[in-house]
Amino acid sequence: MKHIAIIGATGAIGNALLSHYLALETTNTIHAFSRKPLLHSDPRVISISLDLLDPDSIGKSAEAIEPHSLDLIIAATGILHSSDALSLQPEKTMKQLDAAFMEKVFAINTIGPALVLKYFLPLLKRDGKSVFAALSARVGSISDNQLGGWYSYRASKAALNMLIKTAAIEYARVNKQAVIVGLHPGTVDSALSKPFQARVPEKQLFSADQAALHLAHVLESLDKSHSGKCFAWDGKEIPA
Repeated sequence: MKHIAIIGATGAIGNALLSHYLALETTNTIHAFSRKPLLHSDPRVISISLDLLDPDSIGKSAEAIEPHSLDLIIAATGILHSSDALSLQPEKTMKQLDAAFMEKVFAINTIGPALVLKYFLPLLKRDGKSVFAALSARVGSISDNQLGGWYSYRASKAALNMLIKTAAIEYARVNKQAVIVGLHPGTVDSALSKPFQARVPEKQLFSADQAALHLAHVLESLDKSHSGKCFAWDGKEIPA
């Protein structure tokens, strides 16, 4: 029976992943982490507060779970544009770089997940395969960058991919069965992608449920030889 943690369980992809795993009889418990409490009728769901912008919150929330008890941890979080007081979009040119926006993007896309790695990796089981996955993005690939732009988002995801690689190397020394990866879900119909969907071909815009199914299939296919890498929704490895 699987014991799962989903960070960002109220987001589009996080909530779809929650529903996907609840539909499986093999799921025992899902620890659902979010800033606002998640109300769910299924008794297998345990709601826990976590704020990526609050380091103490991340560490404290991890204490609610016994060490070496989780089969799967998914950090389904991220930011591409800002709808708050900053009200900024991904940069088209270097002239649009804004320090406050960059700080927020890195705080959510890089620093928050880094602290999740710090506090949550010790929760993975050591007797058999266990997986930690964080939502990354194809545009975080340095070698695949052919268009430029989107400075903050690209850089924050590239940094996340390096954190995943580095953590995978270190954690393999104490847990040889662990798989630590980044996942690119494709373009998903969500608030994150909403301003940029006009140019996306219809068959390449996935619903959150479709994305969750794709990602779950990828996670099932991975083993320890894949640790430290980043994979797209179709299972293909994304170059660094």
